[in-house]
Amino acid sequence: MRFVRALAAALALALAGCASAPGHEAPAAPEAAGAWVDKPGWRAGRHMVAAAHPLAVQAGLLMLREGGSAVDAAIAVQMMLTLVEPQSSGIGGGLFLMHFDGSRVQAFDGRETAPAEAGPDLFLRGGRTMAFRDALVGGRSVGTPGVLRALEAAHRQHGRLPWARLFEPAIAAAERGVPVGARLALLLRDASAARLGEDDEARRIFFDAAGEPLRERATLRNPALADTLRRIAQGGADVFYRGEIARDIVAKVRGHARNPGLLAEQDLMRYRARERTPLCFEHRARRICGMPPPSSGTLAIAQVLGLLAERDLAALSPVPAPWGLEPAPEAVHLISEAERLAFADRNRYVADPDFVTVDSAAMLDPDYLHRRAALIGAKSMGRAEAGRPRGATMTLADDRSPELPSTTQIAVVDGFGNALAMTSTIENGFGAQIMVRGFLLNNQLTDFSFVPEENGAPVANRVQAGKRPRSSMAPLLVFERDSGAFEMALGSPGGAAIIAYVAKSLIGVLDWQLDLQRSIALPNFGSRNGPTELEQGRASEALQRALHERGHEIRIQPLTSGAQGIQRAGRGWFGAADPRREGVAAGD
Repeated sequence: MRFVRALAAALALALAGCASAPGHEAPAAPEAAGAWVDKPGWRAGRHMVAAAHPLAVQAGLLMLREGGSAVDAAIAVQMMLTLVEPQSSGIGGGLFLMHFDGSRVQAFDGRETAPAEAGPDLFLRGGRTMAFRDALVGGRSVGTPGVLRALEAAHRQHGRLPWARLFEPAIAAAERGVPVGARLALLLRDASAARLGEDDEARRIFFDAAGEPLRERATLRNPALADTLRRIAQGGADVFYRGEIARDIVAKVRGHARNPGLLAEQDLMRYRARERTPLCFEHRARRICGMPPPSSGTLAIAQVLGLLAERDLAALSPVPAPWGLEPAPEAVHLISEAERLAFADRNRYVADPDFVTVDSAAMLDPDYLHRRAALIGAKSMGRAEAGRPRGATMTLADDRSPELPSTTQIAVVDGFGNALAMTSTIENGFGAQIMVRGFLLNNQLTDFSFVPEENGAPVANRVQAGKRPRSSMAPLLVFERDSGAFEMALGSPGGAAIIAYVAKSLIGVLDWQLDLQRSIALPNFGSRNGPTELEQGRASEALQRALHERGHEIRIQPLTSGAQGIQRAGRGWFGAADPRREGVAAGD
């Protein structure tokens, strides 16, 4: 009964107008954009959850109220998101999780891996690269899912409630049904999901009897997912990686009529989540810790902030605009130029460190960044070339693969001194657009470079058996530099644009002294070493004119981040959720 009452309250919140705004995809084919909903931020005294859907937040908060830890709450949130936000994340995907237990920071890597049978030619046909959409939909793009192994590893160390209890809210909701959210309804009708209905199981879940995608507020039921979650709750993650579920995953991947894949039962049985050494760096009076490679997110953000360390960003605070605040033109110029330089290095050097040497310390060396920062002038450099950090080899070719944005962000603080930031994904909207036992499978292998080499030089992020594709996910934990006190957890979905979204939010708080909600709400902007991207509908003519004068090629487009975070506020907490999507925060 407790969950039924809480579910009713959360449904009321969900239906009260938290309209959604789907994530930004690769520039050539952005996802549909939804409505903007102003959010004030939320306050709590003891514990708090921030996530991408009200029902998921409510599930996590129930765990905290029962004495659960931050990890307990995050597991309940992820299981509910598998039901209510299936286009973005779920147990068929992967994640990065940053955890702080009051004294130690840990980085849990649940990124997917390439099958043992996969090689550099995975996305080549007749020596030519496949069209991206042809590669994406079907079994070829599916990597070994890592969500459950990573959550299991974190729960083993930091869980306080029984594993099975964490699944109960999502099981109950999947059986009873929940209203379809605005963002899910919108994306079901988007052209990028046109082939979702070709999958028999997905059609039963997401389409009505007439074959039409479910509309907003229609009832979404998923009894198959309820059964899967019940099995995992009772038997642990092994139930997913061995036995009937694993066999069904492999049969679906390898048996896809148009685009079969290479995933095998042995890939699932052998999958291991990795605990990696966090990548930590300093900015102003803070110490910031995030996921190291195979994520490029933390490293690129650290480079951006390091390249701007000698600039007085505080003097370039946002200016008034019709929608509230807009970053000053000089700030957009400097930050975008720093991002060009960071992306150039990222695309050359960063990949799975189990396969490629990634010297993060050399790429963050102050002398190296000082030399690179000298390239930032009064005019835009247009396109940056990769630098040569200490010990780097120049025999690598650049990776130009797209990285799509269907991802979700979770932040939790509990009453025991624990905090986490977790970014989870199935990569593209609805992943590979194939469903097994109520959950969608990822298309994470398309995060690898389709081209394994150029002019005889290998691409660091090429496909290799057992390798984890490079990611831009950047869940971060922020601490006071001198005292070590925890201050903030944050991150965002958005594909490669995650780097710009999170960098902007950090600068907003640490340099411009805005609270986290106002920082997230600032117009999005940045460069992925191409045009300077400005958020559609939130870039003034004055800003565009000033950037043109500085030589920027400008692209106006949806930049639909979905940042979530929690910030210390006195003796309590302040939760923030992106106005571009339907997330909220709640606590006690």
